[in-house]
Amino acid sequence: MTRDQIMAMIKDKNVTILRLQFVDIFGSIKNIAIPRSQIEKALDGKIMFDGSSIEGFVRINESDMHLKPDYNTFVLLPWREKDGCNAGRIICDVYKPDGSPFVGCPRNNLKRVLEEAKRLGFTMNVGTECEFFLFRRDQNGRPTTITDDVTGYFDAEPDDGGLDCRRKIIQTLEAMGFEIEASHHEGAEGQHEINFKYSDAVTAADNTITYKWAVRSIASEFGLHATFMPKPIFGINGSGMHTNQSLFNLDGANAFYDEKGPLQLSEIAYKYIAGILKNARGFAAVTNPLVNSYKRLVTGYEAPVYVAWSASNRSALVRIPSSRGLSTRTEVRCPDPACNPYLAFAMMLASGLDGIRNNLTLPPSTDVDIYEMTTAEKTAAGIASLPANLYEAVQELKASPIAKETLGSHIFAKYIEGKEKEWDNYRLAVTDWEVNNYLSRY
Repeated sequence: MTRDQIMAMIKDKNVTILRLQFVDIFGSIKNIAIPRSQIEKALDGKIMFDGSSIEGFVRINESDMHLKPDYNTFVLLPWREKDGCNAGRIICDVYKPDGSPFVGCPRNNLKRVLEEAKRLGFTMNVGTECEFFLFRRDQNGRPTTITDDVTGYFDAEPDDGGLDCRRKIIQTLEAMGFEIEASHHEGAEGQHEINFKYSDAVTAADNTITYKWAVRSIASEFGLHATFMPKPIFGINGSGMHTNQSLFNLDGANAFYDEKGPLQLSEIAYKYIAGILKNARGFAAVTNPLVNSYKRLVTGYEAPVYVAWSASNRSALVRIPSSRGLSTRTEVRCPDPACNPYLAFAMMLASGLDGIRNNLTLPPSTDVDIYEMTTAEKTAAGIASLPANLYEAVQELKASPIAKETLGSHIFAKYIEGKEKEWDNYRLAVTDWEVNNYLSRY
């Protein structure tokens, strides 16, 4: 989309507000809303903001930042249309006053890692499967963990509020240009999934952020709260963000596909998977960024706890979906929807490229249920586990041989600082579990 096309749409659709969006290093959407009179200035990249007020960005003495819009991300917001007036959204990259990209901008960082892949002859395509829960709000509008939905995996749901809400979400996403492939109820009560078509890595990250925003916005119209928290309720499945990914050659051929190779996978695919497995413990703090993330990564709920791969086994970290040709891909199953997709994609891509650069050998596939294996059997098979908690994951991130280079020194340091603070806050908190178990006994 061009600047002129955007201005024509703004005039035709009577866009009176434009939201300039970007994300901080922890994946939270930030936004500046500007009136019609300032839109041309915004499209020329002349809107500034105080970067020192954004967690993980810059100090107060170097706070001026510019928002450089990506014209291809302009879209109308269907839920904001009112009385013939519309609102639009455009995603921006963050730049410094001297015109250089800000290294703390996650979107800029992903583009940098993609340039490294391009130098090796590859582009990256990604498709995410983002699960979420729909919960009721209380009488004061605060979110609860209560749902009226008692439906299970792939069940034909009753025509209740949750189904109506999901239908409206799909209609909204389609109006915003998403190609929706399928939607269904997930395994837990109140849990849903909507799948949309894969795209290049930057667009996929943009779409994932937009998807989460749209889901929350439409849910609120139904008096519901949509949450992408990895494990909101004890004892039932958590929400994952299975991340399908593939490398394409610069001529448009799928670099993972080899009609004559084992499983019709290429050597590039096997090396890429080997890199994912080698670096999985090191990128977990990015793909699974919350204290709560590790309440999901436990055995018994189809969560991928073990660092292994298989063509079909869903207890493994990496699965190979059956589609071939242009659809040949790997599915990395550990990420959850709380992650910053720009950073998560960058870390997984760099991990796979590490396998390609260093000609890593992929261990044999694990085609049995790993949950049923004994500790001795897992040790003999060389199957490691993902970190057990955020503290362990952060230590692995610090020790990763590729993390600092992949995230850049700025994001690497600020991200670790933020996650260590989060862990300390959790470690020092007195929880309801402790009060319920200890208060009357001691």
